[in-house]
Amino acid sequence: MLNRKKWLLKGADRVLPLVRRVPFAVQRLALQQALNRCLAGPVRDGEFEVLRGRWLCLRIPDLGLSWYLTLSGKGLRIAEHAVAHVTISGNWREFLLLASRQEDPDTLFFRRRLVIEGDTELGLALKNLIDSLDPDVLPVWVWRNLERAGKGLAAG
Repeated sequence: MLNRKKWLLKGADRVLPLVRRVPFAVQRLALQQALNRCLAGPVRDGEFEVLRGRWLCLRIPDLGLSWYLTLSGKGLRIAEHAVAHVTISGNWREFLLLASRQEDPDTLFFRRRLVIEGDTELGLALKNLIDSLDPDVLPVWVWRNLERAGKGLAAG
């Protein structure tokens, strides 16, 4: 089983950088729809109001990817370029550990594996928001696979 996990992680290291070759319009469509479907409840409940009129840049340097995220009247919106109020950056593995809850967010930020730049108050609010989101907002199959991938990474 361990060899399979290592093989999958090596495969991910080779395949994920190819995402940067996907046209941004396709990335935006996929991300925006996925985020707005999965996070519809928290958005409706006002949990993302902190992003209204402000831009978050999510940067994944090892993949060469950056996305800008804000809250508009139609929900979460992704842009290719914007003036970011705050940037959260880190390698894809750190974001996977964060999303799958295999690593404590405070640990990832304290050890500088994930970095907040810009408006740190906004960044900390977003970190706490991410940490407070219930995995139940995700479809079961998404959470199960995310958790499985994170556990594989944490064990590897």
